[in-house]
Amino acid sequence: MSDGYPTAAQREALQIICDHPAIDSQNLSRYLVAARRTSSNPGYAKAIARMAGMLAWRLESQGFINETNGMWATTAQGRTLVGCTGEPA
Repeated sequence: MSDGYPTAAQREALQIICDHPAIDSQNLSRYLVAARRTSSNPGYAKAIARMAGMLAWRLESQGFINETNGMWATTAQGRTLVGCTGEPA
């Protein structure tokens, strides 16, 4: 969060996790990469993968998601934040 407000990237990751219950960091990074324009930079996908892990860690520490056996799922607080029911997309 930035000054108490979720960043656009945090909201995007939270929405993806809410739309795809029990998602792991690798699949979260795939969805984040797919949501962006392609890049010719060979390190682009790896950077997004690192970002996905960092976003998940921050969202968990803020109580918006929980991790169980390497899979992320939103909490009630996280679902409320993005207006998501938690049902698969």
